[in-house]
Amino acid sequence: MKVQINTDNHVQHDESLTRHVESAVASALDRFGDQVTRIEVHVRDKNGGKTGGNDKHCMMEARLEGLPPMTASEDADSVASAVSGAARKLQRVLDHALGRLTH
Repeated sequence: MKVQINTDNHVQHDESLTRHVESAVASALDRFGDQVTRIEVHVRDKNGGKTGGNDKHCMMEARLEGLPPMTASEDADSVASAVSGAARKLQRVLDHALGRLTH
C-alpha cells in the first residue's frame, strides 16, 4: 500500500510527519492488505498561521481495486491527533464497505 502525503503551506512536511502518518495508516489499515492500493493523506491548517482550537484538518482517501475511493476526515488541535483520528475513521469506513461486499 502506497501512502502519499500532501500538506498546505502552514503544515511542515518533514520526516516526523511522514513517520507518524505511515505509522497511523499501517496500524489502522494494514489488515486490508492488497485491497487498498494507495492512501492519499491531505493535511492542512484551517486558520493559516493563527492559533485556535480544532484548526488542524486531515483528510484520508483510500483507493481500492475495483471500487470508488473512500474518504474520512478529522479536525483536531494538533496534526498528529488529526492524522490518527482520520486513520481510525477510515478504518471504520473500510470495515463497513468491505464487510458489506463479503455478505
